[in-house]
Amino acid sequence: VHVNNSVEPIEVALKIIKNIERYREAALSEVDVLERINSLDEEKTFACVRMLDWFDHHGHICIVFELLGLSTYDFLKENGFMPFSLNQIRCMADQIFRAVQFLHRNKLTHTDLKPENILFVDSNYDMKYNFKMKRDERTLKRLDVKVVDFGNATYDHEHHTSVVSTRHYRAPEVILELGWNQACDVWSLGCILIEFYLGLTLFQTHDSKEHLAMMERVLGPIPAHLLQKTRKRRYVHHDKLDWDEHSSAGRYVRKHCKPLKQYMSSKTPDHELLFDLLQKMMEYDSSKRITLEQAIGHPFFNPIRKERK
Repeated sequence: VHVNNSVEPIEVALKIIKNIERYREAALSEVDVLERINSLDEEKTFACVRMLDWFDHHGHICIVFELLGLSTYDFLKENGFMPFSLNQIRCMADQIFRAVQFLHRNKLTHTDLKPENILFVDSNYDMKYNFKMKRDERTLKRLDVKVVDFGNATYDHEHHTSVVSTRHYRAPEVILELGWNQACDVWSLGCILIEFYLGLTLFQTHDSKEHLAMMERVLGPIPAHLLQKTRKRRYVHHDKLDWDEHSSAGRYVRKHCKPLKQYMSSKTPDHELLFDLLQKMMEYDSSKRITLEQAIGHPFFNPIRKERK
C-alpha cells in the first residue's frame, strides 16, 4: 500500500500482514531482521530496503518502508522482457552482491532472492527507439536498486527449514535436501543475473526432477557424490539423475535449455567474464561455489573498481 503521511509530507510504502499466526510470526521475524539491518548499517552503505517504523493494528502487523520504484521483474515485464545491457547488469549486480554479502557477514541468509525482490529506487525511464529490435525501449534514468523482503531471512544459528527459495531460483542442494547455507543465495543470484541478461527465466519449471534435468542440460552432470548423499532416492538411478531424455518432458528440457555458454549473445571479453562468473556462481557443490566476497573481486567488476579509483 502506498501511503502519504499527513504529519510530514513524505510518501511511504506500507506492508500489511494478515492476522494469521504463521504470517504474524514471519512478519515479526522480518521486523527483527530489518531493525538489525538499520542498526548495523546506520550510514545506509548497503542496498537493503529501510524500515521506517512498524505497528500492530488489531493483530495485523504493519511495516512502514521507504517508497521504492518497480521491481526488476516488473520493469522487465513492462519493457516487453527486453534484457538489461551488460553495463546495467554490472552496475546492479555490484549493489546487490554487496547488500547480500553484508547480510552474510552478519550471519544471515536471505533465502528468497529473485527479480521480484530487487526493486529500483526510482524506475523512471526515457523512451528510446531500439533500431536493432525495431521497437520502443524503456531506458532507466537511474540504476540504483535495493534488496527487499526479509520475511524468510534466516540466521546461521536458527533452524533451517528443508525447502527455501522460490522454485526457479532454488539451489540444487535445497532440491536434493542436502542441507543449505549462505551459498544458496549465491546460486539464486546467478539465476537472477542470467535472467537480466536474457530477459527470461533460465529454469522455467514446476517440477523438481525436471528442474535438476534442466540444470544438467545447462551446467553438465550433477556430481555423483551429491546424488549419493540425497534422501530423494526417486531422483537417482545408479548414481545418476533418473531422467528419460526421450520422454515428452525430456524433449521439453532439450528444447528450452542449452549449455550455459550457448546463451552468450556476444563473444567479447566482457560477456566472457560475465559467463565465467555465472559458471562459478552456479557450481553444483555448495562447498566449492564462489562466495560473494570472491564474486565482488571477480574481473567482471573491474570497470567499477576503476571508476571508484
